[in-house]
Amino acid sequence: MNIQWYPGHMTKTKRMMTENISLVDIVIELVDARIPYSSKNPDIDDLAKNKYRIILLNKCDLAEEYATTLWEKYYKQKGFEVIQINSLKGTGMNDVTTTARKLMQEKIERLKSKGRLFVPIRSMIVGIPNVGKSTFINKYVGKTTAKTGDKPGVTRGKQWIKLKKDFELLDTPGILWPKFDDKAVGLKLAFTGAVNDDILDLITLATELINHLLLRHSDLLKNRYHIDFDTIEQPHIILQKIAVARGFKQKGGEPDIDRAAKILLDEYRGGKLGKITLELPQELVS
Repeated sequence: MNIQWYPGHMTKTKRMMTENISLVDIVIELVDARIPYSSKNPDIDDLAKNKYRIILLNKCDLAEEYATTLWEKYYKQKGFEVIQINSLKGTGMNDVTTTARKLMQEKIERLKSKGRLFVPIRSMIVGIPNVGKSTFINKYVGKTTAKTGDKPGVTRGKQWIKLKKDFELLDTPGILWPKFDDKAVGLKLAFTGAVNDDILDLITLATELINHLLLRHSDLLKNRYHIDFDTIEQPHIILQKIAVARGFKQKGGEPDIDRAAKILLDEYRGGKLGKITLELPQELVS
């Protein structure tokens, strides 16, 4: 299953980000803590190469703690400031302001010494679709400022948001990149909901997810659906067992694997299977 998704509005968004990058000092990038490598847009590194960088490992409540700690260390070694956050509950939010002010301290003091009385911190927030940017902003500001939704692509235009008296944020729509060179990256993005489900074969995607979960998380599948299987069993057979266990039937009594696929994906994305990280730093080729 080779997944590619780059609708026209993403091209416009990238152009808008390029045009506005000179207005900000800091680029804050949200990544999904379950897939911190696959959800990090490689185009952002080029776009923000002369800016301070903060990576927010969002949805850390859905990921394995030890794995998130490994990813935090990995990105810090690459020169990023890294903060673990849960944008739904607000965990880690205050650290964002503190970190941004620390990064800007020298510049602020330099400008004030030249007579500038007020130096605002301006940041751009970026991330893939459905990574939780709008939820993060709403929790940060304390009121509904940005639109949120469970489908990718809800935020469609840029907007400046005042987070604190001296802290302004340029929100941008979620974007991917034109081509996923690694098939596994596209799959992981689809697993977590960053790719529009309407363009996907959900049965195939669910079997791919099962195949991935068999590597380290087979017990979570067994426990969630009260089924038994051997780890060498074919994923589509396991999907059938999930359908039977849930009582999903088509007319004629056959297991409704289409419904089982949707349930599996929804429950994985919602954390109902448990805390699952799908990639680790030591698995990277380089």
